[in-house]
Amino acid sequence: MKIHPLITDTQALADLCDRLAQSDFVAVDTEFMRENTYYPLLCLVQIGNEEEAAAIDPLAPGIDLAPLLELLTNNEDVLKVFHAGGQDVEIIYNLTGRTPHPIFDTQIAMMAISQSEQIGYANLVEAWLSKTIDKGARFTDWSRRPLTERQIEYAIGDVTYLAKIFPRILKKLVKTGRGQWLDAEMERLADPANYANDLDTAWHRIRPPGRSAAVLGRLKALAAWREKEAQGKDIPRGRIMRDETLADLASHPPRKQEELAKVRGLSQAWRDNDIGRRLMKVLESAEDLPADEMPDRPQRGPALGKEGALVADLLKLLLKIRSREIDVASRLLTRSDELEQLAAGVRKLPVLEGWRYDTFGRDALDLVEGKLAFAVENGRLKMTHIDDAAPVPPVEAPADDEA
Repeated sequence: MKIHPLITDTQALADLCDRLAQSDFVAVDTEFMRENTYYPLLCLVQIGNEEEAAAIDPLAPGIDLAPLLELLTNNEDVLKVFHAGGQDVEIIYNLTGRTPHPIFDTQIAMMAISQSEQIGYANLVEAWLSKTIDKGARFTDWSRRPLTERQIEYAIGDVTYLAKIFPRILKKLVKTGRGQWLDAEMERLADPANYANDLDTAWHRIRPPGRSAAVLGRLKALAAWREKEAQGKDIPRGRIMRDETLADLASHPPRKQEELAKVRGLSQAWRDNDIGRRLMKVLESAEDLPADEMPDRPQRGPALGKEGALVADLLKLLLKIRSREIDVASRLLTRSDELEQLAAGVRKLPVLEGWRYDTFGRDALDLVEGKLAFAVENGRLKMTHIDDAAPVPPVEAPADDEA
């Protein structure tokens, strides 16, 4: 594989993207910093296929990332391969308002062909290529320039290894016939709605302090105000105010700005500074939350009772057995709360639909309905359908001794 020097100009980037646009897939990774800014600061992009790879410096003077972003978000012929790519997709969305598509995430894919729930990249490389990644540059400051050769080599490895691993994972998915299991998961990863930053819904991130329309109206107004303040200063929203403080202000709004100095989580300066004045204006103008925006009341799950809880425990045991038998991550099949609903009599559940039903749901339903039992064979726990179980010969009572 050819490794190009660090790309720092638009023409070299355009030439690379023209070549990669002819590929079936590209492996993509990013390095970024988000500790001190509102939006993650993109510091490096790595991209490659089975033949070539390069790191791109988005902080290089004068570079235009348009060719790269066009390839990632507006080329349906090239599959974009990530590993645990949620934050990478978020960064691309912030730059373009679009997400990479079509998309493939090897961390998600591993759930369909192994019992790995969230396998890390180093473990992925170790498992497929028997190579150990040098993690020395993992927590480096990627915003500093110039980048060292060690940093670039470390970053490039994230896509050169991925470009070798992806075809192997794909081959195994095809062999096992489990590719369709992942379609919905991949589309969910690429859904722009997951990354949109709507000021009107910013309050949904905060645990609501009750169900009062007045309190929730203030919470909504304060959350939107905090987002705008953080965006304007380009700092994390928590630097403006923590969620707990925001909720407290919504529940117990001060009558005068001077009272802000008594609010836990705010400094004394808020009693007479500009940001304190802006905060008070938001509180004064906040309106009650409209009825159609009120959050749904928390739905209580169906009552299980003691027997139902035991059935739920058996279903969880069944899930462990099935996951082990077919070598798949249990979280891909179902969740604990869903099994509890099944035990309580609910039948409209994802686990009872499509491939999940064929793979696990049918047996889970049989267990609930008394058609499935557990057995031990050669010291190993297994499932047995009642109809298939070998009949147990009756045990004759010993004859009474004759007098």
